[in-house]
Amino acid sequence: MLVFAGNGSKNNVFLSVSDFIRNFYPTPLVRLDRFGDVWAKLEFFNPLSRSIKDRTVQFLLRKYLNDYLHGRLVFEASSGNVAISLAALANVYGFKYRAYTTKHLPETTEVLLKVLGAEIVRVDREMIDEEFWRWVSKEAVRNGAINLNQFENVDNPDGHYQVTGEEIVRQFRGVGKVPRVLIAGIGTGGHITGIARRLRDEFGNVYVVGVEPAAGSAIPGIKRLESGTRWVREVVNEVVDVGLEEAVRGVITVARNTGLLIGLSSGAVFQAFLRVRERFGDVTYLLIFPDDIYKYVSIIGRFVNSA
Repeated sequence: MLVFAGNGSKNNVFLSVSDFIRNFYPTPLVRLDRFGDVWAKLEFFNPLSRSIKDRTVQFLLRKYLNDYLHGRLVFEASSGNVAISLAALANVYGFKYRAYTTKHLPETTEVLLKVLGAEIVRVDREMIDEEFWRWVSKEAVRNGAINLNQFENVDNPDGHYQVTGEEIVRQFRGVGKVPRVLIAGIGTGGHITGIARRLRDEFGNVYVVGVEPAAGSAIPGIKRLESGTRWVREVVNEVVDVGLEEAVRGVITVARNTGLLIGLSSGAVFQAFLRVRERFGDVTYLLIFPDDIYKYVSIIGRFVNSA
């Protein structure tokens, strides 16, 4: 089913891991009160990859769960949280996962994938782009494997519309608020697209800001619009470029004002909020924080002494 609505026990007791990962939702929506009427969706409460990609992978796998997934091969291009989530779910549902990654696979991600038992195929490429993921799709066909293709599969934004977006709508209705500005990172385009569509259907005019790495900068979890991401152009009102060092400053600012340890893409989203606020002023903002700090400590450590 597509309804992750907190069906587990109110005491947070679950009868299995599969029961837990389906039914512990919703993730928290928290007001960052020191910054005004600013609400952050804390997607690092997802339990497997500690990121919003747990949702994405479940949306993409759902059609296969009605069949016999046990023992099947799943191929997917990812050097980050999708790979970690798929590797974890392979141990829940009994399939085998092969992660196709670039030569820049982060050491932390590699360790986590090995702990989870995934097969890693490191390809001598700088980045995952359209040519890369189409090649992985062909490899899956040749090997009789499932390729979820997060980059083009409409179950990605549709799942976020039906589940993540609906969850956010219920949460805002519960506190009597209407978000007027949504700020989220651009990766595959799935979560920003699905959430934006759902908010607009519910609340009308919601201004949507997409966040991408500045030219020449790399921020784990987000991509530049021209890298081949789908769907995003039809929902964003503007795109804000953020550099890596600026994203680190966002991480530090949030940590020192709220105690929350957010990840680099979340730090980029926060920095985009600071810029947008200069024009929009005191309205209700929604920031999507996709993951937390812990995979990126080595990167952040290069900057933190000067912060």
